[in-house]
Amino acid sequence: MKKNNVSLEGLKNEGLENVSTEERRSFLKMGLAVTGVFAGGTIFSATSSVKSVYASAGAYAEKYPYKPHYGMVIHQDRCIDCERCLQACKKTNHVPDYGYRTAILEKETRDAVGGKREFIPVLCNHCNLPQCTRVCPTKATYKDQTTGIVSMDITKCIGCLTCQLGCPYNARYFSEEKHAVDKCNFCFDTRLSKGEKETACAEACPAQVRIFGDLSDQGSQLYKRVHQIEKSVWVLRPEAGTRPNVFYTRG
Repeated sequence: MKKNNVSLEGLKNEGLENVSTEERRSFLKMGLAVTGVFAGGTIFSATSSVKSVYASAGAYAEKYPYKPHYGMVIHQDRCIDCERCLQACKKTNHVPDYGYRTAILEKETRDAVGGKREFIPVLCNHCNLPQCTRVCPTKATYKDQTTGIVSMDITKCIGCLTCQLGCPYNARYFSEEKHAVDKCNFCFDTRLSKGEKETACAEACPAQVRIFGDLSDQGSQLYKRVHQIEKSVWVLRPEAGTRPNVFYTRG
């Protein structure tokens, strides 16, 4: 299974006839949108394009609705597929061998020079506007009103798998042991509710691929990495309109 990365190309700038195409491309690569031209084009302003590209668009960029508002940023190019995150997740959350709460996808690209492989960690995106909760007939899958974590109430699950069909990220499976759908809940019941600050997968990663934290805390490492302007930040399948709280970047 492959997912296409979302770049910043195509973001609309506003009437900037004095800024060259090359300059615009440079700004977009840095996550910047040029907003004005002054002094004949020799001085210009550039602001973060966070509201155009990040899932926390609009009101979410001003005030995150949950406290804490949990999320994660994944440094895609750091992943070496060591699978320590998968092992930690399975052990911590008692995930059976046939199941998964997180996975690592492999992407192969080829050019004139040769081939290259990338590893892309994926998990539930804990969307601000989750499709899974809207389609579940029994409200077994729901968005926690305090943390924003998309969770499962297995006592309500009837195994219809409608939530699986509604999820754009293929982020859940049916647990035969629980007789219900299971998915990532950012280790809330096994770690966060017990005072731990990180998910099992983030803590186990030797390359700091996954940065977990509170998006509503502007002093957190997660907030700073998502809202910085030096590197591009993107989300998977933005066209789904779900406003994910899992972000991707490089470097």
